[in-house]
Amino acid sequence: MEILKTENLVKTYGKDDSAVHALRGVNIGINKGEFVAVVGTSGSGKSTLLHMLGGLDRPTSGKVYVDGNDIFSLKDEKLTILRRRKIGFVFQSFNLVPILNVRENILLPLELDGVKPDKAHIDNIIETLDLGSKLTKLPSQLSGGQQQRVAIARALAGNPAVILADEPTGNLDSKTSQDVMSLFRITANKFNQTIVMITHNEDIAQTADRIIRIEDGQVVERV
Repeated sequence: MEILKTENLVKTYGKDDSAVHALRGVNIGINKGEFVAVVGTSGSGKSTLLHMLGGLDRPTSGKVYVDGNDIFSLKDEKLTILRRRKIGFVFQSFNLVPILNVRENILLPLELDGVKPDKAHIDNIIETLDLGSKLTKLPSQLSGGQQQRVAIARALAGNPAVILADEPTGNLDSKTSQDVMSLFRITANKFNQTIVMITHNEDIAQTADRIIRIEDGQVVERV
């Protein structure tokens, strides 16, 4: 079952001679429970693709479906709600709220949405990511790897249809990067979680079930 799909996705910045064609008719399909790496060099269009998949930016033309929803047919307010409920984000810079402790950061998306947390699910995530002893700590009291664990826990908290990870190991050393990728694999398997990861690192990409390679705004290889 396809949980995420694009149809002829195009994104162009600027006009006429100054136009930059970031995406040129991208068609991809990702099944529920898949862990997919999107690989490309800087400027290939991979980050633009992630922004389109997550509804963070609107395409010039084409469609994105998340869990059967044509997301760009929605008005901005409804798109924001869908993004909050259906998509979890993990960023290179962690994006934790510095004045909130670990538990508060994990629960923040649910509280913003007015949703009562599923205690059993949250406890399962905390145990899986080995965060039980860190729940009262502030982000500044954690290592980079620990902060990324919190970001993964936050993304999982609301049972999203898909998690989008943007260079999630970019700020981590090689050992910590391997640990974080192992956690992605564990969470993908344990929670049947769909994960789409953007990376330029070939070794990191090999952790995924499947690799989609993008160059000059087009998909050139599916492995």
